[in-house]
Amino acid sequence: MKKPSHSQLRRKPKTAKSAPKAAKSQPKRRAAPTPPERIPLTRTFHGQDISDDFAWLRADNWKQVLKTPAKLPKKIRAFLEAENKYADAVLAPVKTLRKQLVKEMRGRTKEDDSQVPAPDGAWLYYDRYRKGGQHPLACRKPREGGKEQILIDGEKLGKGKAFFDIEATAHSPDHSRIAWSADTKGSEYFTIRIREAGKERDRREQITDTDGSIVWSADSNALYYVRMDENHRPYRVYRHRLGTSVDKDELVFEEKNPRWFIHLSQTQSGRFGEIEVADHETSETRLIDLTQDAPKPRRVAERRERVRFDVSDHDDTLFILTNADGAVDFKIVQAPLKSRSSEQWHDLIPHKPGRLITGMTAFARHLVRTEREDGLPRIVIREIASGDEHAIAFDEEAYDLDLGEVLEYDTDVLRFSYSSLTTPWETWDYNMATRERTLRKRQEIPSGHDPKKYVTRRIYATSHDGTEVPISILHARKTKIDGKAPLFLNGYGSYGYSTDAGFRSNIFSLVDRGFVYAIAHIRGGTDKGWNWYLDGKLEKKTNTFHDFIACAKHLARKKFTAEGNVVAIGGSAGGMLMGAVANMAPQVFAGIIAAVPFVDVLNTMLDDTLPLTPPEWFEWGNPIADKTAFDTIRGYSPYDNVRAQYYPPILAEGGLTDPRVTYWEPAKWVAKLRSEMTSGGPILLRTNMGAGHGGSPGRFTRLEEVAVEYAFAIMAAKHQLKA
Repeated sequence: MKKPSHSQLRRKPKTAKSAPKAAKSQPKRRAAPTPPERIPLTRTFHGQDISDDFAWLRADNWKQVLKTPAKLPKKIRAFLEAENKYADAVLAPVKTLRKQLVKEMRGRTKEDDSQVPAPDGAWLYYDRYRKGGQHPLACRKPREGGKEQILIDGEKLGKGKAFFDIEATAHSPDHSRIAWSADTKGSEYFTIRIREAGKERDRREQITDTDGSIVWSADSNALYYVRMDENHRPYRVYRHRLGTSVDKDELVFEEKNPRWFIHLSQTQSGRFGEIEVADHETSETRLIDLTQDAPKPRRVAERRERVRFDVSDHDDTLFILTNADGAVDFKIVQAPLKSRSSEQWHDLIPHKPGRLITGMTAFARHLVRTEREDGLPRIVIREIASGDEHAIAFDEEAYDLDLGEVLEYDTDVLRFSYSSLTTPWETWDYNMATRERTLRKRQEIPSGHDPKKYVTRRIYATSHDGTEVPISILHARKTKIDGKAPLFLNGYGSYGYSTDAGFRSNIFSLVDRGFVYAIAHIRGGTDKGWNWYLDGKLEKKTNTFHDFIACAKHLARKKFTAEGNVVAIGGSAGGMLMGAVANMAPQVFAGIIAAVPFVDVLNTMLDDTLPLTPPEWFEWGNPIADKTAFDTIRGYSPYDNVRAQYYPPILAEGGLTDPRVTYWEPAKWVAKLRSEMTSGGPILLRTNMGAGHGGSPGRFTRLEEVAVEYAFAIMAAKHQLKA
């Protein structure tokens, strides 16, 4: 099941209070790296000059570096490596703690874990891990019982590689072949390989520079994929016929406008490949008939600004999830299969304000949709023939509900997963006809977990404009709510993505040490509907930042913590949030963790050669063409608003081969913070020199990165960090 894909004038902050007092015992002061050279670069836009002293940290050959990290210029490499050494030195006192944290988190991980098998025809497909293994194994076994076949041995394939990440595995409709895609640099350029099922050796043909998606033709003799352009944008769909040269692959569809990205998937029926062409506001869908030898993509409806839709097919009918006709929180319409215009659409599930329809899938007899209302998810089942509906919902204050993988179309069995902040993940099979639930798996915590020892709550903070912002909270039952506990506050608030209150086993390493953990469901996400997203983007982006600060202060007023004892964390666009609140309310935070932070917003949005810039103008605004957008972004862009003031300790994390948030954004930000701040810190930069946006892909090496963040949080909460 797919969600609709979604692929900033800041108010002047109050004068910062004095920095939180440090504990008496402080580690010895460590010398920061030699300040980087300042080479002013001044450009003029809309009659205004913007100057950037650290623009040189962006390598001229950054595109080459994505594919070949060793090509990074020596001067820049020296800067990043010096910063890594300084960060390691500052964090040296918690080296033992980091090892303990890894041990704890690994102890909550079932090392030989396995998915619940998903049936498809005569086979059951699933992923599993070997004990101690970093990477998954894609496997299958006969549905009626028999010996397991290892189709793709990720552990064996990744052995000895500094980076290895499998994006997708896809078996052919006749089950005779497996196509799989993997990235070996962290730059999200995936190579597709093909092998006969049950054999370890791949065929000769290899398809490079793809986005990793794979769709098979119905006859199992060809596959479709998306090629990336030189600016790392998915822009073409090709058809590869097995046994032919990749150089002769047939171009199926091309999008020449860099504003639009292509996404490729397959409908649940298996009859169509779906090409979605989208930016952050508008989308269109073209269908490829996978049963034909050389089909041409057929557009379902005309492209209309700010209208999005997603498609499922059922016999001679299309179900379309859309926000057309003012359906802000989306509706579902139906149309003839051969529809080419929205004039043939008829409402099936009407729009209901405040009930956001987040996704849908059509099965042979049922239409399934996911919704979110009042901040909580649910699954709704509709019998197609009769129109009868019923919902699957739960009673906890805060929880997460996700649909699992279902490979078949002609089935009455739906798979879903449930968890809450205190309840580990449960996998259920649900018979849509009989409404019978069968528990297939409960997440095992080998070191033990007792939900009764913890408390989860949902409260609301009032933001600057009177808006009520939900907060999900987790703490140990024994933790006193008297204002003395440190608090770990998570936020994102962009692209319409919600931050769901699902089970996170790692966080208990902080919660068991007396931290309160909280999620701020701030505007910019869709936690309270699509308008919640619209109220946190473009000219309203600063609502996101005010909401987060309001949540932190409200949690202090309610004695979950105290101002100055909040450690905040956010990644990617959530890292931009971290940079903004550091500028606006530094006194509120004991520490800030910004993972791959999008902090150089103005410079990035002014550069249309960067991978994500043109499509993201519809999230942030186009400062090249629009002076108002320029002024708005300049007013809050974290890098551009660093000032002479106190800053709390900050840990910024980057990835050298990250194509989404390029490595120089956190690097420049750290350099500017150190050059402008009057007190506080330390300001740390850790760059993963062998990975990209998602960090290390191995499940245990990733724990080492989490341990650094948690150790930093513990030191910050105890005021044990010193520049």
